[in-house]
Amino acid sequence: MTTVDTFEVLSLTDEARNVVMDALNAEDNAETLALFVEVTGTRGAGYAYDLYFSDRSDAPEGAAIGSDGGVTIVVPEKSVSRIRGSRLEFASEGGGGLVLVNPNAPTPEEINPGVPADILALGVTGPLAVLAANVLETSVNPAIASHGGRADLIALDEEKKVAYVKLSGGCQGCAMSRMTLSQGIETSLIEAIPELTGVIDVTDHASGENPFYSNDQ
Repeated sequence: MTTVDTFEVLSLTDEARNVVMDALNAEDNAETLALFVEVTGTRGAGYAYDLYFSDRSDAPEGAAIGSDGGVTIVVPEKSVSRIRGSRLEFASEGGGGLVLVNPNAPTPEEINPGVPADILALGVTGPLAVLAANVLETSVNPAIASHGGRADLIALDEEKKVAYVKLSGGCQGCAMSRMTLSQGIETSLIEAIPELTGVIDVTDHASGENPFYSNDQ
């Protein structure tokens, strides 16, 4: 287990520290607990986080451990570089809550983990990609907009003729998203572009707002 100066990884504003301390002191075993902060994935153009109390002894090997104003903070090793330099603040808007202000941003590969890096690097400027993006914008998105959904072309393998599509809004996490993709989006794209051999959904449905999705559907 590696202990570092957590101030370099994550600091707390006075308001945020007070909120954390109040919540911590409400726990029966407050004296043994630490605030664990870790990156769980991506959300939009930023990271998604999990903040929770757990026993200091639960800190995993390699975690960054330190304190800020009496609050012991644990950041798992894989999250250290993604969080370093961040600040935990308290935002009073919308009922109030803790907000992590992070100067770091996910890489394109982190945001779109289902797309091969070499294909992602090509962008969506190829002839088939431009055509596919136009089909999504003019034919698909107007049809799924009624339930707040949207489909965007993330990448297109011009050699293998495979399109990588990400759903958002009402389609992200929706139990019907697979049907929407196979019977709506995929059909529309292949009808408009017969050369396409497949359409791959690279949406992170587990982090969507709709609660009906599960990985085993």
